Amino acid sequence: MIKIENNVIKNTYKFWNHCLFHPTDAIEDPWGKRIIDRFAEDKSMGMIRIYAMLEDIVYTDEDGNLLYDFRINDLRLDYLVEKGFDLLIAYASMPSCIAENNQALASVSKNKTRYKGKMFNTSRPKDYALWEEVCYQYTKHLIERYGIERVKNWRMQCFNEPDMPSFFMLDYKEAEYKEFRAKEYAKLYEYFEKGVRKASEEVVIGGPAIALASNVKYLEILLNSVKEKNLKMDFISIHTYGTGPLHINKDNAEFTTDSIINVYNTYKETIKKCGFEHLPIIIDEWGMSTHGYFNVEECPKFMDRETEVFSAYFTKLIHAFLANNITIDKLMICLSGQHEMITDFSGFRNFFTLNFIAKPIYNAYLMSSRLFTNFLKYDGADENTFVLPTTDENGKYSIMLTYCSKYFKEDIPEKQETLVLPDEVKGKKVTVYCIDKENTNPYRLYQRNGYGENMSEEEIKILRKEGKIKPIKEFTAQSTEINLKLTANCVYLIAAE
Repeated sequence: MIKIENNVIKNTYKFWNHCLFHPTDAIEDPWGKRIIDRFAEDKSMGMIRIYAMLEDIVYTDEDGNLLYDFRINDLRLDYLVEKGFDLLIAYASMPSCIAENNQALASVSKNKTRYKGKMFNTSRPKDYALWEEVCYQYTKHLIERYGIERVKNWRMQCFNEPDMPSFFMLDYKEAEYKEFRAKEYAKLYEYFEKGVRKASEEVVIGGPAIALASNVKYLEILLNSVKEKNLKMDFISIHTYGTGPLHINKDNAEFTTDSIINVYNTYKETIKKCGFEHLPIIIDEWGMSTHGYFNVEECPKFMDRETEVFSAYFTKLIHAFLANNITIDKLMICLSGQHEMITDFSGFRNFFTLNFIAKPIYNAYLMSSRLFTNFLKYDGADENTFVLPTTDENGKYSIMLTYCSKYFKEDIPEKQETLVLPDEVKGKKVTVYCIDKENTNPYRLYQRNGYGENMSEEEIKILRKEGKIKPIKEFTAQSTEINLKLTANCVYLIAAE
């Protein structure tokens, strides 16, 4: 029996409902718009992170003067703004016309190129003053088009994963130039800061969107540079991924939320040591595993991205941040790999399949968007049950929970659990939603029905319907007790209003 008391023990904000939408230029296309439309319709997402894709904007005339074409950028941003989203914009990649080396190209993709045949220019600028000017002109354009009152609620970030050669300075050997690359990124941030502040002091800026905790020295070098030069930094952005596919394949490593908490703590220690513990931390990429553009071809265990396992992981992760008293500003799932799919269920890290069938992880996001920000005290949960009980100022309740083992395996027994809500729930309408093997789980239904890769329109329609979350129970509460069947990696949402 799990008893929830009407006693608020923590007040927070919805840090968990945000994402990186990748590739950014999919927003130009029907399939990308369809996803954004679904986010807006469901109200499942808060802030969306995108790349500025400066390579689409900046060019030079015959005399080498910088010129700007914002039309494609505006198409993307207009669509997101129209749908009501706040933005985190990574100022990346390096425009070729100001790059030191036009051959320092990377795809960072399963394919030979990025989406639409593009490549990522990883070079440092040939002149940092040119980088400053690009950052100034881009920020100035955003303010002129969308207004400072809107833009000051966004976040602007210098580059992406500069500790990874595949994003920054690929042409310099990792072993020989690791610290040099970090110092060059600190310089990149310095001129980014100058350019943005020239446009407006009100724009919120930060970095470095660091990829690996093993490269935490990069963060230290950046923060020390910011301190020494008295630069503006409003937030620190980090990436926290779980178990990598190489460890899964080679060492039989398992998925665990402990990995993400440990990575966060490593970053936090350096942030504190450098004297920046007062700054908000944005986890602008997270995932159950690294390598979003890998799928079951590279790592068979990635099929868990299609199932109830990923939704349980996400729910437990929210609980882990709260239980460890970790305060973050934003938690943004990385949706890279969306454009790589050639079949529906193949283990990519995204919310929807090729035929726009919602996965359990998306519906877990939708459930969590319905949580409130006042967290209640509870007791009686065992070591495998993780509860997120919330209320609002109007006496409504929203409780999310998952039942899972440490490594999200089938090593815990099915059981019946009684959830006891506060007395105030009596007379309220109660709605119960569930993700498990039998509910809101298109891949499991695909398996049970024996569908193949080449599904008919009717089969796709059936799976889309399965992916649309709907109540498994609705009733007016006569008592405070609700009985739930808990199976491995199930996720519930109980709403009372």
